[in-house]
Amino acid sequence: MDGEQSRGFGVAAGLDPEVARSLAERCAELGYASIWSNDHPGAKGLETLAEFAAAAPGLDLGVAVIALDRTPPETIAADVERLGLDPSRLWLGVGAGFGERPLTRMREALPGLREELPGVRLVLAAMGPKMCELAGASYDGAFFNWMTPEFAAGAREKVEAGANDAGREPPPIFGYVRTAVGPDAAARLAKEESFYRDLHDGYRNHFARLAEREGTVGVAAADSTDAQTQLAAYTALDTIVVRGLASATVEAMTAVAEAATD
Repeated sequence: MDGEQSRGFGVAAGLDPEVARSLAERCAELGYASIWSNDHPGAKGLETLAEFAAAAPGLDLGVAVIALDRTPPETIAADVERLGLDPSRLWLGVGAGFGERPLTRMREALPGLREELPGVRLVLAAMGPKMCELAGASYDGAFFNWMTPEFAAGAREKVEAGANDAGREPPPIFGYVRTAVGPDAAARLAKEESFYRDLHDGYRNHFARLAEREGTVGVAAADSTDAQTQLAAYTALDTIVVRGLASATVEAMTAVAEAATD
């Protein structure tokens, strides 16, 4: 990997606005380069980003990922404008969601995304080899999810191969690394992972390729030193997005952010 690795911090969308603002301020103080939200049917990630944006103007903002089967490009663009988000600060992660032929969907969606969202950096959710190659060939970044350090290294090779075939420099690679710290860390990671393992065929196939024991994909750390050791193994990522597994309070979330800061 060329260049210096950075860290971002990630949460689930719908975080209480006061918690979101306090967390963003603390992440900026700790030296995180970016702060991220996911997106789900119950809450829009871009709305959580708007709270982050107001509290920490120096951080890049990321959402990973918005499923295009649920939110079309024109709706995303309208949300960006409504919320007053600066396109130049945004890393917008997109994925196919539950739709059929996801690779074709994401290849065909790119021109429309670029038209609706000028100036926004578009990041493709990529787990399988063909999606990784597409990210490398056409998108502004790749976003990995639920990978071990070793699997991420192989996926990175696919992104780089796609870029090479397209005659361009490989785009930056981001990835969520679920991170829990403390005496209940293993239970938190296992609970989160068990939900995703059977969410849909894409995840079922992905975890089958991983062939890892349930509850082991991510970081379950006793303390900050342990967390740092485990996170350091993710050398294939240009930006480790520490996805905090903690109660949605200022104290619990900032504790994970402090333990996982680079």
